[in-house]
Amino acid sequence: VKKGDADIEGLTDTMLPRRLGPKRANHIRKLFSLDKKDDVRKFVVRRDCPDKKKKSKAPKIQRLITPQLLQRKRHQKAVIRKRMQAGKEAKEEYMKRLAEYHQELKEAKANEVAKKKGKKTD
Repeated sequence: VKKGDADIEGLTDTMLPRRLGPKRANHIRKLFSLDKKDDVRKFVVRRDCPDKKKKSKAPKIQRLITPQLLQRKRHQKAVIRKRMQAGKEAKEEYMKRLAEYHQELKEAKANEVAKKKGKKTD
């Protein structure tokens, strides 16, 4: 699209600021060149609502690391760790029971062989 000779009044002669700012936490950091330690919530692009006095709207920040998110993550990892530990203990218990069972089978077979040998000699 080529730009014509003259500007169209009210359309191409004025530059309007962008209505919406970034929504993702890292995009806000990039826009304002913030560090990870800076609070992103203070730098969100807010816009005023003309119909309501003293009201402004701001987007919900996505991918924001909050203490609640970290707590949830810790809890999930603890649940996984607990499940793995329970599985390991169950496996050990099963292997112990399996060894006992094999020992019982071996003893029963030895008794059978002993009985057959006892009968053959008579």
